Amino acid sequence: MCGIAGLLAGAGSTPSEDLLLAMAGELGHRGPDGVGLYLDAGLGLVNTRLSIVDLAGGDQPIGNEDGRCWVVQNGEIYNHPELRRELEALGHRFRTDSDTEVIVHAYEAWDLACLDRFNGPFAFALWDRQARTLFLARDRFGVRPLFLARFGPDFVFASEAKAILRHPRARRELDPLSLVDTFTLWAPLPDCTAFPGIRELPPGHWLRIGPDGRQEERCWWELRFRPPGGPPPASEEEKAEELAWLLEDATRLRLRADVPVAAYVSGGLDSSAIAALARKAGGARLQGFGIGFTDPRFDESPYQDRIAGALGVELNRISISPPDIAALFPEVVSLAEKPLLRTAPAPMLALAALVHEHGFKVVLTGEGADELFAGYDLFRESQIRRFWAREPGSTRRPSLFERIYPWLTRSVSSAPGFTRQFFGQGMLDAEDPLYSHRIRFGTTSRLLRFLDPALLHAIAPGKMPTERLRARLPGDFGTFSDLGKAQYLEIITFLQGYLLHSQGDRMLMGRSVEGRFPFLDHRIAEFAAALPDAMRLRGLRDKRVLRKAMAPLLPPDVVSRPKRPYRAPILGAFLGPGAPEYVADLLEPARLAETGVFSGRSVGLLRDKCRRSREDEVSEMDEMAFVGILSIQLLHERMVKSPRLAALPEVTRRVVGDRLVAHGPFQEVL
Repeated sequence: MCGIAGLLAGAGSTPSEDLLLAMAGELGHRGPDGVGLYLDAGLGLVNTRLSIVDLAGGDQPIGNEDGRCWVVQNGEIYNHPELRRELEALGHRFRTDSDTEVIVHAYEAWDLACLDRFNGPFAFALWDRQARTLFLARDRFGVRPLFLARFGPDFVFASEAKAILRHPRARRELDPLSLVDTFTLWAPLPDCTAFPGIRELPPGHWLRIGPDGRQEERCWWELRFRPPGGPPPASEEEKAEELAWLLEDATRLRLRADVPVAAYVSGGLDSSAIAALARKAGGARLQGFGIGFTDPRFDESPYQDRIAGALGVELNRISISPPDIAALFPEVVSLAEKPLLRTAPAPMLALAALVHEHGFKVVLTGEGADELFAGYDLFRESQIRRFWAREPGSTRRPSLFERIYPWLTRSVSSAPGFTRQFFGQGMLDAEDPLYSHRIRFGTTSRLLRFLDPALLHAIAPGKMPTERLRARLPGDFGTFSDLGKAQYLEIITFLQGYLLHSQGDRMLMGRSVEGRFPFLDHRIAEFAAALPDAMRLRGLRDKRVLRKAMAPLLPPDVVSRPKRPYRAPILGAFLGPGAPEYVADLLEPARLAETGVFSGRSVGLLRDKCRRSREDEVSEMDEMAFVGILSIQLLHERMVKSPRLAALPEVTRRVVGDRLVAHGPFQEVL
């Protein structure tokens, strides 16, 4: 795991070494173990390394035998030993044991098809000196970030937007479109970021720029869900056995490292499954890490203790209080580089710090299982709505919502008007591609009232979030089953836009820890998408085949435990006695006006309401709005108005053209 950045300059220009090192400085938390610099005519690459594989020989950039191709990577190619043997049989010679070196030889051997052979999360940049071609690629789920921008003749990329913002032509201001996206979809779509002119290379895409400057971008992988109907491919028992083997192999691959590997233990099924598989594969005593909360409403410590005891995992836990969240939140926003609607990333940053303090650089987690095996209430909600839509006049079918949402006054029949009004929105519009998520998007978009109306009116026709989301859907989306459509939408919005980054990669890398996600092995994703719907969600019972696959390894009460969403305190952290001064300061009318994106009256009413109300009197939507507004204010303060610029780091590996010029702490000239 590392940070990468680079600049392809216009004709006749030479990238500034100081600019490249400034970009590397902004990525220092992603790779504190060394800084690599590559310079060639018109091109510069940098890498900040977190050494995990081939500790002594894996410094980047890494070239092929004749120095024609050079690569910098953020990520891991887990199946690099197998690919190495295959490439050696084709005549390729390796100088290191690093997984990154496999990329250059695989590109030589198979060109674009090399991407299909890689198992793992990656974002890399490869420079072909002979063809004068820059090739960028991002892994299937976009686990590793990659941001792009074009400033005049300069093409710039980096693992984080803050590195791109060091370019002299970058605009340090907030992009209104990203705020509208966040206040609708929870996170910006890949075509924009919080900063104008900067976007993401979408997950599962590559981009190539040729010697004439022509830019080509393509999708190289897309998850496709099974159409409805048709005979099941095998029995549920057989598919459970197949899944158990796939998960065991995916975990085995993700234990490959030249440093110790730990595991997160949340107390739920998904992290417990990965911990059990890691314990089985690793043999030695596994170190587990978990979050506890001083507020019992959020605490899952008893479940973590249950798992640790059952599996023989040595559990390390950090206890988080509301003031801890408030203290961490400004840094959380700077690391996330986007507005947030939850405080949940803050405890994850503290947990990553605990992992780092115990000397670990790698941790296994359970992300992806809910999206792939239909573990969220949203999927059950969508199924109930479709079932109800077949008999819209039914009074019994809406009562099923009580099974997944006990907060519905404990009895849906006592509030039938609310149920029909809320869950009946668009219920009969079964052909709507966004059917499963319309209620969520509609509810979240109520936050738009806190933005300046002029900002919303300035959004160009066809550019609103749901319109752009529809345009991103694959051509065969209509052939997916209803459940498959819902899962696909959840993956490309919540998982890729928020969970893997704001709550995952950015918080882990904020403390120089690499996260590894066995459930996001592409073989498991393709296996899950090919299952009949009933093997993922039958009635209201989720993760059927996953629960069956894990039954031999986990206690029965863990296998059957319902999903408990991970959340963290909000208003208790920011308001009341002991609240940090920055909250009141940033929510003052003058500071809100300075940011220039809010409806001052709406924000003021919310601020005053939250200040005078008890925490249990404030709705979930108002809490989300409060966090969203505060995070935008922090983003403006820390990345637009008064950015804290990183110092230029010392180069530990320097390559010019096809020649290694210096390597090591003493900069020895070869």
